[in-house]
Amino acid sequence: MQDFTVEELSEAHRALLSTLHKCEKMDATKLGKSQQTLLERRIAALKVALTLIEREQSQKEQGDKSL
Repeated sequence: MQDFTVEELSEAHRALLSTLHKCEKMDATKLGKSQQTLLERRIAALKVALTLIEREQSQKEQGDKSL
């Protein structure tokens, strides 16, 4: 797996968090059924990605503290 810098992780986290907030603000009742499903899956995927980035950031911080 590619090793990302703390700055890259922070920027990716910020961008994904912004996208997540925009998706969560959408009025899903105005969407068709397939678009609702897509939105639900997109939100779930964004949450997974954010969790993985946060985990990686924590590991990098712990690694920096041990140096």
